[in-house]
Amino acid sequence: MSKYSEKPLSFDGLKTIPIVERGGKVRIDQFARLFQKGGGVQQLVDSLPDILAGQAFRGILDALKRARSESRAILWGIGGHVIKCGLGDVLLDLMRRGWVTGFVMNGAASIHDFEIAIAGQTSEDVESVLPDGRFGAAEETGREMNVAIAEGNRQELGMGEALGRHLEKLAKPEFAPHSVLLAAYKAALPVTVHVAIGTDTPHTHPCADAGAIGETTHRDFRLLCSLVRGLDNGGVYLNLGSAVVLPEVFLKAVSVVRNLGYPLANFTTVNFDFIQHYRPKVNVVERPHARSGGHGFAIIGHHELMIPLLAAALVELS
Repeated sequence: MSKYSEKPLSFDGLKTIPIVERGGKVRIDQFARLFQKGGGVQQLVDSLPDILAGQAFRGILDALKRARSESRAILWGIGGHVIKCGLGDVLLDLMRRGWVTGFVMNGAASIHDFEIAIAGQTSEDVESVLPDGRFGAAEETGREMNVAIAEGNRQELGMGEALGRHLEKLAKPEFAPHSVLLAAYKAALPVTVHVAIGTDTPHTHPCADAGAIGETTHRDFRLLCSLVRGLDNGGVYLNLGSAVVLPEVFLKAVSVVRNLGYPLANFTTVNFDFIQHYRPKVNVVERPHARSGGHGFAIIGHHELMIPLLAAALVELS
């Protein structure tokens, strides 16, 4: 016999209800459909379960389709990993098909893209060069990016345009077609680059001009604010793999636009990343829609898998 003064609660009087009356959030009509050999990308998308991420993925496609058909802004925020995983060509194909009205980069993305344009390679082995201080010491990267930024600042350009302009002269012909900075510059499609001093390797180069870095990236922030105005009533902002800088910059741009009296509501935001970080979740997916309508989506998975899948689905809609 138990020594406890409390006895197990009797369930004799517990009330139950029929399962039909209870209902359920998941129904069999939402289940995944079997994929048939030779079905193609559209059938693959249609076969996804209409549940959680499968439902979100379709929602993203619907929002992008609407934005393009109604000539709303479609802005792609790009973290460094996206470029160094070889997805620049995929993004440029979407640009040429009309799925991009502007690119938004953090410093890492611009560095990887710049190196691809001038050398056809990027992403150093940090562990092997950090012990002797060679990390971030590539001469051509540091020198030429800083030259581009300083020259661009004298012309009152933003950092993204300055880098693209310099690459038009500097990029190797065999590598140039793979550069987002250069291709977007040639197409006169805006690219903004947002840096924090000390986060990026060119900031350690002897010819770094802190004033020029600050002015050009601030000019790009102001340009981003102009681009964000175009999200109103149907635009889409996608954050691909930036965990801190771009989510913070984007939220400030949203606030600036509203503070200046421009309408900004009922748009879509999307976060693609390996894991759900705090800032993309709140600053991209949630906060921009507080009391203003619209919707935020989050898709978790490897960029090198999820972004080509998204792009393939958009190509099918082109």
